[in-house]
Amino acid sequence: MGLLLTESCHGGRMTELRNVQADLARFRNRVFVVSVVVLCCFVLLAIRLIYLQVVRHDDLRAQAESNRTSIVPIVPNRGLIEDRNGVVLATNYSAYTLEVTPSKTGGVEKTIDELSRVIDITQRDRRRFKKLMEESKNFESLPIRTRLTDAEVARFAAQRFRFPGVEIKARLFRNYPYGELASHVIGYIGRINQAEKEKIEDSEDQANYRGTEYIGKLGVEQSFEQMLHGVTGVERIETSAGGRAVRKLASNPSTPGNGVVLSIDIKLQKLIEDMFGSRRGALVALDPSTGEVLAFVSMPTFDSNLFVEGIDQENWQLLNESIDKPLLNRALRGTYPPGSTYKPFMALAALETGTRTPQTLINDPGFYMFGGNRFGSPENEKGGIMDMRRAIVESSNVYFYSLANELGVDAMHDFMKPLGFGQHTGIDIRGEVRGILPSQEWKRKYYKRPDQQKWYAGESISLGIGQGYNSFTMLQLAQAVAIVANNGVKHKPQLVIATQDATSRVRVPIPAEPPVDLGYKPENVAVIREAMVGVTQGGTGTRVFAGAGYVSGGKTGTAQAVSLGKNQKYNASSMEEHQRDHSLYVAFAPADAPKIALAVIVENAGFGSAAAAPIARRAFDYWLLGQYPSEEDLVAVSKGQASAPIGQPRKAADIPWLAAR
Repeated sequence: MGLLLTESCHGGRMTELRNVQADLARFRNRVFVVSVVVLCCFVLLAIRLIYLQVVRHDDLRAQAESNRTSIVPIVPNRGLIEDRNGVVLATNYSAYTLEVTPSKTGGVEKTIDELSRVIDITQRDRRRFKKLMEESKNFESLPIRTRLTDAEVARFAAQRFRFPGVEIKARLFRNYPYGELASHVIGYIGRINQAEKEKIEDSEDQANYRGTEYIGKLGVEQSFEQMLHGVTGVERIETSAGGRAVRKLASNPSTPGNGVVLSIDIKLQKLIEDMFGSRRGALVALDPSTGEVLAFVSMPTFDSNLFVEGIDQENWQLLNESIDKPLLNRALRGTYPPGSTYKPFMALAALETGTRTPQTLINDPGFYMFGGNRFGSPENEKGGIMDMRRAIVESSNVYFYSLANELGVDAMHDFMKPLGFGQHTGIDIRGEVRGILPSQEWKRKYYKRPDQQKWYAGESISLGIGQGYNSFTMLQLAQAVAIVANNGVKHKPQLVIATQDATSRVRVPIPAEPPVDLGYKPENVAVIREAMVGVTQGGTGTRVFAGAGYVSGGKTGTAQAVSLGKNQKYNASSMEEHQRDHSLYVAFAPADAPKIALAVIVENAGFGSAAAAPIARRAFDYWLLGQYPSEEDLVAVSKGQASAPIGQPRKAADIPWLAAR
């Protein structure tokens, strides 16, 4: 019994011992597995540390640096625009703006309503902001009010915590001190729209336009954008975890844009715009010996300042829907039949092609019959036998009807093309149109139906007096008369003649392109110039240039604004104002050594000698004699009621200049 009990106890201990050994083996296995896992983790951690600290060291260091720094673009000051005498036409000013980022507000309309209790926000401000929102992305900062006063800035600053997504920024704004004066030439800047932004992002200028929100939209502002913009600088700012600037780490200052110097004389420009009054039209004046543009007038004009902050819907509709089309640059994009101002160039074509001599005689009975149709000659009251000089001086239609029939449309086209008719002149601002210089090829391309593509001989007749399909800009007409004044030597019109360093104010001339000699015979050009002088000494321009202190050459013109029926006679009093004939004049002075050549049109104003020529006379008086019209004369010219100057002309130097805004 005792032996059995002893053996039983011994067996139990053996079993317990084996259990302990098994547990110990399992424990050791677990420890080993855990040790391997831990070792693997440490190995992976070491590999990761090596990868991060060695392989990606430079990359991660740059990222860490960017997390604590911020790169802020410094937008450069935009360059100034000045006239040839240094009068500033476009400048900059600094002002505070109240800006809203729609995506950061709790509701745009609610935010603006609350803001209006702190700062005055008009309905016009709201309309302009709505238009900006439609043109921009939701995360962009948009101005709701500009030009805040110090008191308004202080009021908002005290309650800024109430307006998430709203902040005050100090910005540079463009300013056009003389408002509507020369606005088509100067142009304007405006907020960059989405299409322009995408174009910049796809160009090499992307980095230079970081932070820039405004860009040139028209005129010189657009055409010389890169020169005026300058070079954007950068600041590297250390920021806190909350994004607040702590200190400036480095700075690369911006480079202000260069100024540009225009060839125009702004005082002459203003005189001409004043003489147009409320009438529509255009005038381009050039220096024949250089191609420099002395005046570039399109009437009516508009105030460029309206576009700087984003034009509101009300003003946009007034400009865009006006029957007078103030946004149309008539000097650059308006096309008109040249009327009788075309006759000197037709005469030059006759001489150069050998079709006629100055002594060729043509009878003018007051009408011209061709193909059973009667073509009238209302401008020539005397009639009779015409040589070339008399035909220009007295503006004989019959002489030039018959000449056009002799030359034919293609010969006229080939001669007029080098003069610049129906071609881009290459002036240094964008937007120029070609107009129409007809030919048989042009008609085949222009018309789609075969029965419309054939050229008929009768269609050539009216081309000889500047009617028919002829349609040119005043810039083209001014260039053509400048070529005649310069003895057949052609200069490309140049509007910007120099750049000006923003700091040193040193002007660097922009070289003009070499002139082109069209190869006319000097004796032929002399015939045309002498005949144009005859226009002012005994022809249709005599009364206007009576008593002038110089001798000039010119040619009046009257061009149809609308076509008349076959048996319909022109009667201005029975027609709507916009349907009446245009008044044109081309001229150069002084006759022996021209310093100025111009082309002018006054829309729907009748005979060239009645409305257009008086404007040219006063422009010549200013440029050549330093004279400014009397007050009563200015009023008379602006109403189309003047011929030679009335009253005592004033010295141009004594006329007080406009006060800048």
